Order: sequence, then structure tokens, then C-alpha cells
Amino acid sequence: MSLINTNQDYLKTMGIAEEDPQVGVIVSVYYLGCAIGAVLFSLLADKRGRKPALFGCLTVASLGNLIMFLAGIGNTPGARIVMYIGRVVMGLGVGGVDSVVPIYSSELSSDDARGKAMAQEFQWNIFGLNVAFALNLLVTIHLGKTNQWAWRIPIIAMQIYPVGLLLFIERLPESPRWFIFHEREEDAKKSLQFISGEDKVDNELKELIESHEQESEGGSVGYIDMLTPGHPQFHPTMVTIMGQVNQALTGYGAISVYGPQIFELLGYDTRTSEYLTQGNYVSYFILMTFAWLLIDAVGRRKIMIAGSATMIVCFGLLTVFGWLASDSDKYGIPVQAVAIPGIISLFVATGAFGIGWLATPWLLPTEYYPTTARAQGTAISVIVWGLMNFVVTLMTPILFNNLKYILFLVFAGTNLFAGVWTYFYQPETGGRPFEDNIEFFEKASEQGTWRVGKVADGKFKKMPYPKGEEGESQPLLARVQDQIG
Repeated sequence: MSLINTNQDYLKTMGIAEEDPQVGVIVSVYYLGCAIGAVLFSLLADKRGRKPALFGCLTVASLGNLIMFLAGIGNTPGARIVMYIGRVVMGLGVGGVDSVVPIYSSELSSDDARGKAMAQEFQWNIFGLNVAFALNLLVTIHLGKTNQWAWRIPIIAMQIYPVGLLLFIERLPESPRWFIFHEREEDAKKSLQFISGEDKVDNELKELIESHEQESEGGSVGYIDMLTPGHPQFHPTMVTIMGQVNQALTGYGAISVYGPQIFELLGYDTRTSEYLTQGNYVSYFILMTFAWLLIDAVGRRKIMIAGSATMIVCFGLLTVFGWLASDSDKYGIPVQAVAIPGIISLFVATGAFGIGWLATPWLLPTEYYPTTARAQGTAISVIVWGLMNFVVTLMTPILFNNLKYILFLVFAGTNLFAGVWTYFYQPETGGRPFEDNIEFFEKASEQGTWRVGKVADGKFKKMPYPKGEEGESQPLLARVQDQIG
């Protein structure tokens, strides 16, 4: 929406000015839709299956996109209301996707490849972001900011993604864990044959049945249970919530929506700022390769903490460069002397977010909830993500217009909080089966502490990694090579 928000025909059609707070409200209501959609489609995913739920999500997202495209077309009245409806409806579908896909992906992946699978999915999410912004920029350049098709074409062109997925979703296997949960062992066996091959089916089916029997001992779990202190799922739910809160606090949501305005703050004109935003997205996509190379090689905790540390430095530098750029004439400093280091800082911060914080908060709740609570836990994750991004995208234009470069200093502080919280309270879930990760929360309850370093003698501070042939620890380069192979 970053270029659409500055299109003069769009603003005229919506009946708002560029500085109107409703610009941010239209962007942010999408996230409220995401929060609601997460609940609705997680229920459908539990009752009807992961595939039917995903089909429903994509259909609703496609409908919302079409409604947005039609808002005010042909000078029809009520354009702003229609756009609000379209944003909410699209949010319902995307929130469902964000809730169902992480569960579906983790249930189809092996214990040592869940992170890689999720990070690769998000890398292609960033590819879609690149295509969307490039198309938006292309039509803006050729049609101008006063042409309605410069904002309508980028919206309707995004139909290619949900429609394309709908065309081949039937070929995908259903989750064998979901089949076992619903006592459909023969269907689970067929699904495992499709995923793992004939030779592994019997052992994997036996493990799934045993796991289901253990998980079923706790009975069904509701949302109220998960938010009730003292319940076995309260602790993992709080970790899930804080993961998404901390992701929002990294500040990247603001950068992704208001990227061109940030480059303008560094002293560039509007068109150059748009090109630089595209360059930032391309860099983002490339650097996401390190996310899937590292997430199952060094673990979730390390890349999250390293990501926060890197962003603290980058946002601190951006505060300085933004200040110098705003007073460059006063101090006799060439604009490029501070703008170029500012660009590098922003590019690095974007990459650090992608590597450390983009996929991990979505992955974690799929790794430490039993099947009876996994859909609800992932839905709570999406709800918190939606609410936090609603607040961030609503407040960013207001804060940006008033604080300017000081906003980067705020993000440096929030990243410090996110990194410290992760160090003390986020268990390492990589390289372990679901059942072992559940053990962390059981031990934490027994020992009366949530501090990772004090639970089970700090066992969950590090990710277990297969030893070499002679029992030696694998060097990092060898671990990374494993991910490539």
C-alpha cells in the first residue's frame, strides 16, 4: 500500500488527504481482519482439515482483493466504505492463511527441517512483495500518480497468487497428524506414503499414533484454557504472544509500509526513494537465503537475538544519519555523505529482521503445542500479530510525522527489549520433536521458573545437532552445507 497511499486519484476517490489519519486506518484495518480470520479458519482447520481450511482462506482473500479493486470504480458512491470492507475481507483470508499454513507446513516437515521449510516459504512471500512493489512502481511511472489504473492494476494483479494456489491445492496431501487426530489411520498412511515414501510409512505411522495417544491424555484445549494461569498451555501461550509482540516491536512493519518516506527523510527525492525501496526489497529477498541456511543450523534463539542486536545498531545509526540529513545545510555536510550510510543501515536492518524475526515467531507455536492445541496456539499467534500490526501501522504515520528520525531511536529501544526477553524466556525448539519441546514447559512448571537457563539445567538454551561419525560436534560450515544438501 506504500505507493497506493500516495496516488492522488486513490486519495481523491477515497475522499481523504495524504496526511489524513484515515490513510493509516485503511492500511491497519486489514490486520483486524487477519485476527478474526485466524480464529475462524483455525477452527475449520481442526474440524475439516488443513487443506479445506486453506482453500477457504484463499477464496476469501481473493474476494477481498476483488472488492478493493472495485472500490469507487466508475465513480460509484461509497468508495471508502467499500475499500474498508475489502481490506477487512482480504485480512480474514490472509489471517487464515497465516494461521493454517504454519501448522500444515510443520506437520509435513521432519524435525530437523521445519525451520528451513518455513523460512523458504517466507522467502517466497518476500518475492511476492518484490513483484507487487515493482508492478506498483512500474505503472506509477508510466501512468502517473493521478491515474486510477496506477493503483487499481497492482491490486487486481495480486489475484494471481490466491487463484494460482487454488488451482493446484487439490494435489497437496492432507496432514497425516490431522488424520490420526481424527482416528483415520488408513488416510494417514496414504498421506505418509505421498510425503515420505513407502519404506518409511510404518515407522512414521507408529510414531504418530504413539504421539497422539500421549497428547490425548490432556483432553481438548480451548482458548480460555490457554489464557488461564496455571493451565499447562498458559506458559507456551505467553511465549507465543510475546514472540509476535516482539516481532512487531522490531519496527520492520513501519519500514515495509512507509519505506519511500524513510528514504525521503534521508534527503532523496520521491522517485529515487521509490527506487531505493525496491532495492531494499530485492536485498531483503536475497538475504532471506541466510534465514533458511541458519535457522536449522544454529537454532531459533541465536538468530533472533542476533537479529535484534543488529537492528539496535542499525536503528541507532539511522537516528544519527537522519538527524545529520535534516540539518546537512547547517553543518555543511553533503547529503550523500549521510544518506549512503543511512541506506546501508536500513538495508542491513531489513536483512537482519528477515533472517532473525520474519519466520521464527510463526514457526515457534507450531513446535511446542500438542495437536489438541496447535491450531488454537497458531491462531493466537496470528491474532496478536494482527492486533500489534494494527497499532503499529496506525501509529507509524502519526509518529513519523511528529518524531521524524527520533522514531528510529524508539525502534532501537524496542529491539533491545525484544532481544533481552528472547534471551531469558524463549526456549530453543529447533532439532527436537514436538514431544521434547513440550517437555520444556512441563519442567518449567515443576521447577517454578520460566527462565530458560534455569529449566532442565539450561538444556533448552541450545539446539541439539547430530554429532559426526566419531561423536564430534559439527562445525557451523558443515551444518550450513547440510541445509544446502
